Amino acid sequence: MEHPENEACYEGLAVNKGIEQPDPVNPAIAERLKHLKKKVLSVDDYLSGIQKGDINILSQAITLVESARVDHQAMAQDVINRCLPNTGKSVRIGITGVPGAGKSTFIEAFGKFLTNEGHKIAVLAIDPSSERSKGSILGDKTRMEELACDPRAYIRPSPSAGSLGGVARKTREAMLLCEAAGFDIILIETVGVGQSETAVHSMVDFFLLVQIAGAGDELQGIKRGIMEMADSIIINKADGNNITRAELAKVQLQNALHLFPPHESGVEPKVMTCSAYEKTGIKEIWENILQYCSATQQNKYFDTRRSEQAKYWMYETIDEQLRNRFYQSQKEQIKQAEEKVLSNEESSFAAAFRLLDNYFKNDTKELK
Repeated sequence: MEHPENEACYEGLAVNKGIEQPDPVNPAIAERLKHLKKKVLSVDDYLSGIQKGDINILSQAITLVESARVDHQAMAQDVINRCLPNTGKSVRIGITGVPGAGKSTFIEAFGKFLTNEGHKIAVLAIDPSSERSKGSILGDKTRMEELACDPRAYIRPSPSAGSLGGVARKTREAMLLCEAAGFDIILIETVGVGQSETAVHSMVDFFLLVQIAGAGDELQGIKRGIMEMADSIIINKADGNNITRAELAKVQLQNALHLFPPHESGVEPKVMTCSAYEKTGIKEIWENILQYCSATQQNKYFDTRRSEQAKYWMYETIDEQLRNRFYQSQKEQIKQAEEKVLSNEESSFAAAFRLLDNYFKNDTKELK
């Protein structure tokens, strides 16, 4: 490297040229890595790794489940079927709430409490994707920094990618793999209040709604939907000057819940307060979940709900596969139909029925 300081006009100054910088990558190692191929795992490799609790193999298996490739999907289903005998032994908890309610902070505090109690937990977070770029930041590990470093915890974010149903199905399959890997508590965090809650509610044993003080009064509370699905409601951020407001919100929501029809589980939902930041009220929430599971196991609702969920996801998978197969096989016809609809040559409904009729006729011919 030449230094202008050594030129004649800078006489009297002398700067050493220094040493030449080495290549940041060892060329010998780089050449050797070119010839190394990533080992392709078989179904037996996945099964063995998952049963041993190997996090790397578990992560690869979940990636296989999330893949859209046909061969990956076939292998993933084979892995899941062989893992089924080792599933169903965990407590499945869904956690939802409005953005800013402190779900991630709560999950970290709750997760650390559970791991300190000797449990192995898996956190499956459905992360919202941008409608414009279709990307997701998948920042849950960054938010749950302490829990991410816990050897008894596993955090796996998945992008919603605009398909809540599809991601929810893959989340359920990922949950089964985590259970086979020995995790006895599964926490599923949703993208926020919206359509995803219905899907997540249909795969968990206990559905927890995280609220904050000031989110609404009793009238807000009696609005149907997410409140009806909750097995318990917690008022987070009950700390500092916010404790009084949190207690008031607790009373208002508890009064609102009395206006609802009796819960199908036979257990009345509780409203509780906590501070994920100060880690207060966490133990009481866990005790409430255990009491709920015990009560529903005694009245047989626990097993009935799991059976209904398994049936629900069978029908959901049928719907998803039919939809995907239709769009894949009718790409050209759909483009032509779009042009006719846009030019007012054909109504939207007529075009849709014509496409469906064409699809089913061709499908019938293939079966014959």
